[in-house]
Amino acid sequence: MAQPTFSRRVVLVAAGGLLAGCGREPEVDQVSLRLATGPAGAVYRRIGGALAGRISEQLPGATMTTVPSGASTDNIRMLRAGEVHLGLTSLDALITTDGSAPEGLSAICRLYDSHLHLVVMAGSAIEEFRDLAGKRISLGARDSGTEFTSRRVLELGRVDADGRHLSQAASAAALRDGEIDAMFSLTGVPTPAITELAQRHAIRLIPLDSQAGALFTAFPGPYGPAMVPATAYAGVPATRTVAVPNVLLVRNDLPGELVFAITDTIFTHADAITSAGRDEGGAEAVPEAWQINVRTGISTASIPLHPGAAAWFRDRKR
Repeated sequence: MAQPTFSRRVVLVAAGGLLAGCGREPEVDQVSLRLATGPAGAVYRRIGGALAGRISEQLPGATMTTVPSGASTDNIRMLRAGEVHLGLTSLDALITTDGSAPEGLSAICRLYDSHLHLVVMAGSAIEEFRDLAGKRISLGARDSGTEFTSRRVLELGRVDADGRHLSQAASAAALRDGEIDAMFSLTGVPTPAITELAQRHAIRLIPLDSQAGALFTAFPGPYGPAMVPATAYAGVPATRTVAVPNVLLVRNDLPGELVFAITDTIFTHADAITSAGRDEGGAEAVPEAWQINVRTGISTASIPLHPGAAAWFRDRKR
């Protein structure tokens, strides 16, 4: 993909409307940005669409479109290849073995935390993690954060399962139809595919507190203890698991002024992102966006902030 060109006028308008007040609507060059999201049924697809819509509305001259993907590691690949300009990823899939970010990429911010779900149908013989041995398990879409983390969990637990690569929506359908025995899903709470399954069929979540402890020990940094609340899915009690932060990545060659403006839009319009596409019953379309805040947004572990994002956070401290 040819790299986009950003005129000084575009980035000045984007960075704060510096041409406003001149008595007429400023003429700005157009710039198109591409944001890598995730597969069908995933929170990445939903929150990515909300982010893209709000940024396109708020930044004159800029249009952001979403690009479906396998999710985390697929998004990192597309970013490095220059196929997209921004992308969503889980923090554990992003951090390399030496703790650094992939070359040419940096973070705009931390957005929200995903929870690792291990879902079975209510009548399943699987009662605990070790019962997965030999079972047909969806590891998530290929190159997704779900695949990355679930493989780590299985390897640490020395469990040999029959792994399948299915998207969130396809995993839920396969579990319902008896084509698989369990599904992993590293995603926000609640996640659309699991919500829809639970509304029509009785399901259970398998506790992963012991597996969380193994992850903390083996890979310090990107993991934390978490609870899927009882209010998340119909008929499912609160379940202990592990949480992984999600980060909005950007190519380093995007202008600092433009990234400053994108960062400002995310944090000043988080409420609008949450309610984007609110359903007829008044439910929030992107509830994960309630986690977007300045205090946690700067916490991207060993992944450096893009200079434009860093400048925005510095300004907020003044």
